[in-house]
Amino acid sequence: VQLQASGGGLVQPGGSLRLSCAATGSPAGLAGMAWFRQVPGKEREGVSCSSYRGGSTDYADFVQGRFTISKDSAKNTMYLQMNLLKPEGTAIYFCASNYGAGVNWYRSEYTDWGQGTQVTVSS
Repeated sequence: VQLQASGGGLVQPGGSLRLSCAATGSPAGLAGMAWFRQVPGKEREGVSCSSYRGGSTDYADFVQGRFTISKDSAKNTMYLQMNLLKPEGTAIYFCASNYGAGVNWYRSEYTDWGQGTQVTVSS
């Protein structure tokens, strides 16, 4: 599938953003989707992952209950609702999908990646 991430922007600390990841093509074989983020000079890290079918989800420890991953199967779109954003949340956020790995934190398991959307948390 092809993934298109959107929804990033500039937000003040404590604010909210909702990221979207639209999948086009044939999602028939997808097992999982995830959000990763990357800051220049650092490795890409997992934020949240979800099974493509079913309700299994997982979050990185730093999320601390502030983010929610969800999906609209009819629209083939995944979302990441981010609340109470912190300055350290500034990064490029990428969505990704895997075939067979399901809920998984290993970047190597994800074969399709969106182009990324910039999130800047600053006053």
